[in-house]
Amino acid sequence: MEYGILSIIIPLLTIFLAIITKDVVVSLVSGIFAGMLVLHSYNPLDACIALVEGIIALFAEGWITKTLVFMLLVGSIIRLLAQGGAIDSFVAYLSQQAKTVDSPRGAMLLAYFIGIVIFIESSITVLVAGTVAKPLCDKNGVSREKLAYICDSTSAPVCSLIPLNAWGALLLGLIVTAIDAHVISGEGISLLIASIPYNFYSIFTLLIVLAVIFFNINIGPMKQSVPRSYIPYAPKEQVKASPYKMLLPILFMVLMVPLALYFTGKGNILKGSGSTSVYYAVIFTLLFIYLYFIPTKTLTHKSYFAGFYQGMGEMLPVTVILLFALLIGKVIGDLGTAQYLAHLLQGNISPVIVPLLIFLVAGITSFSTGTSWGTFSIMMPIALALGATLHLDIPLVIAAVISGGIFGDHASPISDTTIISSMAAECDHISHVRTQLPYALIGGVFAGAAFLMAGWLTT
Repeated sequence: MEYGILSIIIPLLTIFLAIITKDVVVSLVSGIFAGMLVLHSYNPLDACIALVEGIIALFAEGWITKTLVFMLLVGSIIRLLAQGGAIDSFVAYLSQQAKTVDSPRGAMLLAYFIGIVIFIESSITVLVAGTVAKPLCDKNGVSREKLAYICDSTSAPVCSLIPLNAWGALLLGLIVTAIDAHVISGEGISLLIASIPYNFYSIFTLLIVLAVIFFNINIGPMKQSVPRSYIPYAPKEQVKASPYKMLLPILFMVLMVPLALYFTGKGNILKGSGSTSVYYAVIFTLLFIYLYFIPTKTLTHKSYFAGFYQGMGEMLPVTVILLFALLIGKVIGDLGTAQYLAHLLQGNISPVIVPLLIFLVAGITSFSTGTSWGTFSIMMPIALALGATLHLDIPLVIAAVISGGIFGDHASPISDTTIISSMAAECDHISHVRTQLPYALIGGVFAGAAFLMAGWLTT
């Protein structure tokens, strides 16, 4: 507790800057620099040097380098699938099959199940679900606002519940950082998997959407949403309708993860290295795409590598966020933030309500910044250290950060998934925000109550 109140001011400053600037990278770098100033006797030159050296030192950790490379390679996979026409052909295929679900409920269920199946990346989930289900929803009198709500509500929640994607890489990286810093103990992949049943907001959101679909529940502004006139839709002639180019690479990657966990765990999946396993999975998936797309003339050798590099570039901003998130986690650990917080809270607040408080703070941060990933990066190091100090159930703490981040992101008008959902459904953005907010708040209330109950049961 050498740094006292300053150990709390630094992370609060980071959150405040994220809310004000809406720029996660600037906020993280500012927080890191402020922390380095405190740690180096307020010498700005030493703080600058420590910041730069701290970034370089991260790459000395093998798992960090693997996780960062994984993030970049996921971008390559997404770009190659799009460039190879996998998304277009999948949309065309589902559009043809949509005749079998030609009813209001069937149209909404189609959007819902596309959101469940495509968990590789939230934006792709939203775009495919919106594109495929839009004409069917128009034909059956389902409003674009309701379609946008379904698309938005099955993107981030599903990606967080099935973390075999960049979401999983970010979360795993933040958890393993805390393990390596001896803040918490255990296996990163095991803790992430154990947190899934506690991801209450994502679970409740998916259940609420199902209830809305089956019982035609319209609350608040959704009652006034008006369906669009139906305009017949047909896929472009040059697009060959097929699900295989989309589903086979995803299925291959999904199967590779447990195989890699089994290999790295020497026969025990739960003891496998998560960072190494997902690293292997994306490398072999890229090889699979090459061996699949090149012989079938889906892509040429030249266009494959052009897409490969372009995809890596598109993921660079997210990778930079992860890099600075890992560094601020180390800075917060060196400042002793969690220990000082625990000292202040000891006897003043019940550990029972801490998971609920983490959920609420993460939700407010995410709502204000419009980014769940930025919220994870800022909140996870603080929450894990606090949870360990107060002897809370660590998977529950992890889930509280994830749920809070997704809740705020889901309700925020400046969230990228909220904006993309409006675009995919082709409805007014503010109208989408207004009609979705009551459902998000209901899910938030249920999740908050569940975290309070879970805190009571696990403390």
